[in-house]
Amino acid sequence: MRIVVHDYAGHPFQTSLSRALAARGHEVVHAFASTLQTPRGDLKRRPDDPPTLEFHEIPMDPNYVRYKYSFVRRRNMEVRYGHAAADFIREWKPDAVLSGNTPTETQEPITRATVEIGGRFYYWVQDFYSLAVDRLLRQKIPLIGSLIGKYYRHLDAKQFRLSSRIVTITEDFTPILADEFGISSEQIEVVPNWAAIEEIPTCVKGNEWAIRHGLHNRFVFLYTGTIGMKHNPAMLLELAKRYRNDSNVRVVITSEGIGAEWLKKEAADADLKNLLVLPYQPYDELPSVMATGDVLIGLLEEDAGVFSVPSKTLSYLCAGRPLLLAVPPSNLCARFTLENGAGLTVAPGDLDGFLAAAENLRSSPALRESLSKNARRYAENHFPIDRTAENFERILAI
Repeated sequence: MRIVVHDYAGHPFQTSLSRALAARGHEVVHAFASTLQTPRGDLKRRPDDPPTLEFHEIPMDPNYVRYKYSFVRRRNMEVRYGHAAADFIREWKPDAVLSGNTPTETQEPITRATVEIGGRFYYWVQDFYSLAVDRLLRQKIPLIGSLIGKYYRHLDAKQFRLSSRIVTITEDFTPILADEFGISSEQIEVVPNWAAIEEIPTCVKGNEWAIRHGLHNRFVFLYTGTIGMKHNPAMLLELAKRYRNDSNVRVVITSEGIGAEWLKKEAADADLKNLLVLPYQPYDELPSVMATGDVLIGLLEEDAGVFSVPSKTLSYLCAGRPLLLAVPPSNLCARFTLENGAGLTVAPGDLDGFLAAAENLRSSPALRESLSKNARRYAENHFPIDRTAENFERILAI
């Protein structure tokens, strides 16, 4: 098959799928957007990559990062990007297009182009962009917002109907697709997300990256990845305040954007010497970055509910470190963390519970060791790419 895997964000684990599909004999183009402010995977050919694998960077307006939080300007850039992606699909003429992490209006021309050339389109649902836009705009501009939200829902429903199959990351999405978009369960394939465990070995804490940043001999609470509208960076600020008088504890964040900038300002205003905010780190250093953390933190706001499953928590599992999550109890990452004994979880607004869980982990080496082993064991049992690639191969032939 000729396959386009379109991952708008360019995140790490999707590239492992493209590599695995190419290794199984398919012609694969992994397409993604340029100049986004987000953690990136390894988006270039490696010497050992199959000759049937290509990476194709589709230009995004270079001002996108600057206007990321301007709805109208961001929307216009995303629409132009979608048309550029559609042009590439018309030119390359794949048999199948798997597209995920893509805004609704960006996805629209990609869907239409695939159908026009006689290809099969597969909507890879990582969360529900249209529902998030609907909810946000109804709060900000109730009357007009509800009309815009209805339009986005209409577009998503149209794209779902044009899909040969809809691939979702959790069974929790099945009733949402039925209730909100009228999609039958027969059209849905559930493939849980994974992390590229082949690229995330366990490392020692005293690694070169940790030594370079003076963290090898400190107890580190680490957060890595996006801090956006679905997160609450104030939890990290309060964690740093909790340990401001303990010279052995550091709270480290590797991120960029509005949440990271807010943390920098608040930490400076509060004179917090123990909170370190770093930019996104190179992908090949990610194993060392996560190994530096004694506890790895994930955050998700209550209204995200089951709509978002942060991929960072899956990478955390590969690192073999205990997780500390402030996420809705209904969220998939909260459930598998608890069910598999990989960490501690609290509700998003439970600051006292979050700080208590952090102290429990800090003061209990035996608990951290047990949770760490469980985390890595889960990753080793569920994330090998061969089984996932075989499943996608079956789906993309439908």
